[in-house]
Amino acid sequence: MATGRRKANRAKKEETTWQERVIQIRRVSKVVKGGKKLSFRAIVVVGNERGQVGVGVGKASDVIGAVKKGVADGKKHLIDIPITKANSIPHPINGVGGGAKVIMRPAAPGTGVIAGGAVRTVLELAGVRNVLAKQLGSNNPLNNARAAVNALSTLRTLTEVAEDRGIAIEKLYVQ
Repeated sequence: MATGRRKANRAKKEETTWQERVIQIRRVSKVVKGGKKLSFRAIVVVGNERGQVGVGVGKASDVIGAVKKGVADGKKHLIDIPITKANSIPHPINGVGGGAKVIMRPAAPGTGVIAGGAVRTVLELAGVRNVLAKQLGSNNPLNNARAAVNALSTLRTLTEVAEDRGIAIEKLYVQ
């Protein structure tokens, strides 16, 4: 019985490391035979501030249920991102999600997260502390969050690039 409790406690500790932030709650309706059926859509960002982040969407007849479903969906769509020693991203990157485009650039220590809306939330929960980001095109929070996740998922470190090219890391530095 004691091992069961330990596993439960360990699971609780892992659960508490995840942070979730609701970006948007929207009341949506569906026209059915008897009239309109109201429900809520919640867009939630889930992250551990150590390089893992995900965006989830949940719909339910009540707000709490929609947020729970959004958190579960966000945990299903987690991505790992590389973070530099300066708590920034390794290189400039662009991302696209629907009609939204996001541009991200690494920044020096002490700069902070210079971004707006959903992109800021995604970067903060991913653990990025110094970055410059700009949303272009759409100002839809869901598309901007997905564009930010798309950009972060395509980040690569120097070691990954060197492995892909089949050369030593030292050769990357030499121009």
